[in-house]
Amino acid sequence: MTEQVFIEEYGARLNSQQLDAVRTVDGPVLLLAVPGSGKTTVLVNRLGYMIYCKGIAPENILTLTYTVAATKDMAARFKNYFGDELSNRLEFRTINGICAKIIAYYGRLIGKPAFELCSDEKDTAGFLTNIYINVVGEFPTESDIKNIRTLITYCKNMCLSKDEIKELGKSEDINLLRIYDIYNEELKSRSLMDYDDQMVYAYRILKGSGVVLEYFQNQYKYICVDEAQDTSKIQHMIISLLAGKKGNLFMVGDEDQSIYGFRAAYPDALLNFEKQHPGAKVLYMDKNYRSNANIIAAADIFIQHNKDRYKKHICATKEAASEISFVQIKRDGQYNYLLKVANNVQEKTAVLYRDNESVLPLVDILERQSVPYAIKNADLGFFTNHVVIDIINMLRFAFVPMDEELFMKIYFKFQAYISKKDAFEMCRIAERNHSGILDAAEFVDMNGRVLGNCRSLRTHFKNMANETPYKAINRIEKFMGYGEYLIANNIDTNKIFILKMLAKQEHDIPSFINRLNELRLILMEKKNTSGAKFILSTIHSSKGLEYDNVFMIDVINGVFPNKVVRNTSKASPQDKKNFEEERRIFYVGITRAKDKLTIFKYNDKQSTFIQELKPQVQKTEIIEDTPKSKVSYTAATSSFLSRMRNGH
Repeated sequence: MTEQVFIEEYGARLNSQQLDAVRTVDGPVLLLAVPGSGKTTVLVNRLGYMIYCKGIAPENILTLTYTVAATKDMAARFKNYFGDELSNRLEFRTINGICAKIIAYYGRLIGKPAFELCSDEKDTAGFLTNIYINVVGEFPTESDIKNIRTLITYCKNMCLSKDEIKELGKSEDINLLRIYDIYNEELKSRSLMDYDDQMVYAYRILKGSGVVLEYFQNQYKYICVDEAQDTSKIQHMIISLLAGKKGNLFMVGDEDQSIYGFRAAYPDALLNFEKQHPGAKVLYMDKNYRSNANIIAAADIFIQHNKDRYKKHICATKEAASEISFVQIKRDGQYNYLLKVANNVQEKTAVLYRDNESVLPLVDILERQSVPYAIKNADLGFFTNHVVIDIINMLRFAFVPMDEELFMKIYFKFQAYISKKDAFEMCRIAERNHSGILDAAEFVDMNGRVLGNCRSLRTHFKNMANETPYKAINRIEKFMGYGEYLIANNIDTNKIFILKMLAKQEHDIPSFINRLNELRLILMEKKNTSGAKFILSTIHSSKGLEYDNVFMIDVINGVFPNKVVRNTSKASPQDKKNFEEERRIFYVGITRAKDKLTIFKYNDKQSTFIQELKPQVQKTEIIEDTPKSKVSYTAATSSFLSRMRNGH
């Protein structure tokens, strides 16, 4: 098929940038595609072009995607364009899929079976639980295990040395290297490997066996990689080996959308693409077909604050329509506001947030009111977080002041300076006298100030038992020293705010504790309403999706971003990297909106991101359409919008 015929039949709707990407087949190519620019369409068309116009055998093309779902979607789209025969001859795989193939081939070559893949997360969690108990000396929560699992994944994907793992463990306040080593030994002793090991082993095989490397380089003469900004360091290393220095490598991504740093996403590979692949071409697709021009203009200004990026712009193709809106409101008032939105939703509307916990008070209200909604990838880590467990233990202790197990978990978290020796002595005397443990402080030879602290705690607990859960949690945080404990240990206090919002819906402490258990079960068993128009999602889970209407909540310093870097010259390299990733997450969030974008702005909270989002030239309008004020602005002047649309 001639190029002209192919373009007339398949590429008639492609713009000049997209056509350029489709035609550029040979050598290393990096395509930087902004949100909503049609990258999947280009990838699929490019595969067809390679086969029909360049005469490349489908069997010599490997297309790598980030997830299994993306693999299936791309295969289906290719099949829809070009039919079954070619589709069945093409190979669409995840990076783990190709690593499994490399390991299996090597096993046949040496006549030795590969380790079995440990694909059951329950088995992995079981290993880690036992290891955690042995190393840390206490039973881990689900959050602890999830955190350790994430750290191990990070270590393997970033190819960290033992010294680097040790340093990471120090920053996480855990003996990570010890856990890491024991975990790996446990897997090996059982002839098992996890998903991260699959990549480590495949890389070692390719690096160490010229025969295997040559086989796969000859098999896959053309490699296409989707979502390259989400690819980890070791994944990039594997891909580079397969492609060779002058190989035909086509990577599609956008460093501005790299938001999986916790999974070891490595956007540096995109930034260094031309250095790693001499003679490489860098192409751009900067036209957004998704969002109205006001949203795109603001998004472009916002992302320019990042420094580690290519100098590019995102340009609108749609006209300016709805202005970006700010709902100025108290933070605890946003949930009832969104309840009204959910009750009157007419179009596909998403509430987006940085952390899963942010949406829990809204879920609670929606469930109580039986309002239909869908939630994407609900995470249950909040309910087993140490702060949440601490608060629950403290609330329970108010009703069982003689419970030794509870007391020993919480006594040192009130800044009351009770020594472990005195705490044990108080428990012993309380058991003998059949009294409350804090009552027993009167009979312990302790410092007078510490005794005064014990008397104060005893009074607080007695009062707490008769209070609403909201007042009780406020008492724990503000007057019993727990808030000071969190600050002293650099522990995020946002979970206390979420607990307070949930507590507002209950009249007594037992009901509140029961409700937490109910919410956990609701989220665990939630079956999303088919066709629900009101969707709750983290920004991470919304990546690649689009919604008519987007609301963004909890965009405040200390939550999103978690930490603000005000002086880059004094910040550590890691702090700067983290802050830029937080900015990229916000950028991904706002570019999910097609028509309307609304951001909550709180009366008593600062937001660096909201300040950065505002165009330098703006128009502000106050609309008194609710008891709270709704502030709107046009995103930029018409000349700026014109530049964005035209791609200048």
